[in-house]
Amino acid sequence: MKEMKVKLVNEEGLHGRAAANFVKVAGKFESEVKLVSDGISVNGKSIIGIMSLGAFCGEELTIKTDGPDENVALRTLVDLINQKL
Repeated sequence: MKEMKVKLVNEEGLHGRAAANFVKVAGKFESEVKLVSDGISVNGKSIIGIMSLGAFCGEELTIKTDGPDENVALRTLVDLINQKL
């Protein structure tokens, strides 16, 4: 399992289009993806789960990946967040 913390820089947070984009990219990987905010962990491949976090701009998130392509998945998702989704 790999994990990395990242600060959410998207002005709208992880809502609507940004959440859908995260799920779309996460779904391309075989590895399990978890997104953690304030101690709450959700499936990173579930738009409902991500939107339930209510993550806003400036919040710190932890992305966790576990599986055969966990390294690539983690780096790709961290880059996605850093590029404002």
